[in-house]
Amino acid sequence: MKKTNVARILDGLKMTYELREYKVDESDLSAESVALKIGVPLPQVFKTLVVCGDKTGVLLACIPGGLELELKSLAMISNNKKVEMVPLKDVQKLTGYIRGGVSPLGTKKQYTTYIDESIMLWNYISISAGIRGCQVLLAPQDLVQAIKGKICKIARHVAEE
Repeated sequence: MKKTNVARILDGLKMTYELREYKVDESDLSAESVALKIGVPLPQVFKTLVVCGDKTGVLLACIPGGLELELKSLAMISNNKKVEMVPLKDVQKLTGYIRGGVSPLGTKKQYTTYIDESIMLWNYISISAGIRGCQVLLAPQDLVQAIKGKICKIARHVAEE
């Protein structure tokens, strides 16, 4: 298994982590699919979303798999009037990562990162290792410290139809 940038950053910070590789299915990059493949409960698999605020510009949001980002809450917390998801075509040029491989660690530029408060419920969580097919398992407080993340309530259950 080759070291990803994310693993190198964690090594540099002397943080404990575990890499878990899985087979990538291009047609299903969902957190649900990743959780099953790496054997981690879905609420412990955090996905990183790239968002843009009308006042602050680009921000990252880490939320548990199975939940959706509450844009209004994030806007308020981040001092924006509104925030919206960055178009998929812009994600790589902003972060250096492709969809399904976006990590809050090691982005091209250090963006302010908001992390859903549920992260603190777990002994460990999983985030992308910066490439598709590899996740990093680490302690929530280590992630928060490494990215200087802001913990807040920004995720909600997907509205029932």
